[in-house]
Amino acid sequence: MTLINLQNTPTKAGVTSEAVSFESNGVTLKGTLFKPEGATGALPGAIVTGAWTTVKEQMPGTYARELASRGMAALAFDFTGWGESGGETRYVEDPAVKTADIKAATDYMAGRDDIADLSGLGVCASSGYMAEAVADDDRLNKLALVAPWLHDPEMAEGIYGGPEAAKGLIAASESDDGAVLTAASTTDNTAPMFNAPYYTEENRGLIAAYDNKFAVATWKPWLTYDSQASADRLSKPMMMVGSASIALPAGAAAYEARTKAPLEKVWLGDDVTQFDFYDRADAVKASADAVADFFQS
Repeated sequence: MTLINLQNTPTKAGVTSEAVSFESNGVTLKGTLFKPEGATGALPGAIVTGAWTTVKEQMPGTYARELASRGMAALAFDFTGWGESGGETRYVEDPAVKTADIKAATDYMAGRDDIADLSGLGVCASSGYMAEAVADDDRLNKLALVAPWLHDPEMAEGIYGGPEAAKGLIAASESDDGAVLTAASTTDNTAPMFNAPYYTEENRGLIAAYDNKFAVATWKPWLTYDSQASADRLSKPMMMVGSASIALPAGAAAYEARTKAPLEKVWLGDDVTQFDFYDRADAVKASADAVADFFQS
């Protein structure tokens, strides 16, 4: 079977785009707001965030466009230090900074006259950031996670080679002198995503807008992050979209078991992998259909 991948283009039939900017802790963030063509009045809104190291032109933009084609106003934006956004420290996957940026995006969207209400969609690594933002902000009404990556420090140790390996990475992070690695590569085995699909494929995630950088300073905030903790605070309606083949099914299962929030699950076939959720046309369509219906119900 030939699989069709979306091309991460900035346009979609029936959808308009608007370049926007807003402030987050004194840093100017750049985003794109997608809306249905010809829309009038206030629309249900969504803030869409993507996998680690990514920019708005990758899966956040893909899902934002898809939600717009289903009747929503959807924002994709670059986090502090990434893509077109400002920030003196670049390419650090810092959950606290990114969660604060989602709050700033919420401030921006809530201040627009053409947005009726707001929900949050997190894809992969930003699932934890978005879950935290929705749990703690009364202006965000619903949470959806696609291919969620939800680790805690104990899980992270197992993923990254065990306790000693994780300690070594954290130590490198703490003694960091500003070192920046290539994030994804098929030739450089120091890349954190060595030989990873999507990120190393030019017709998929390896697009001109992608920084493809990874600051060594990432390791401490990333490995010590507890994306499970917000499960205790979340009370709003929640949807998870995934499959048995996502990268961290144990994290999704642990969050589901821990939260008391009303939860809907949409699980696709086992052939749908983590990276397929980013741009495989049938997987994105099924995911966007479910999320748009959930947000607008």
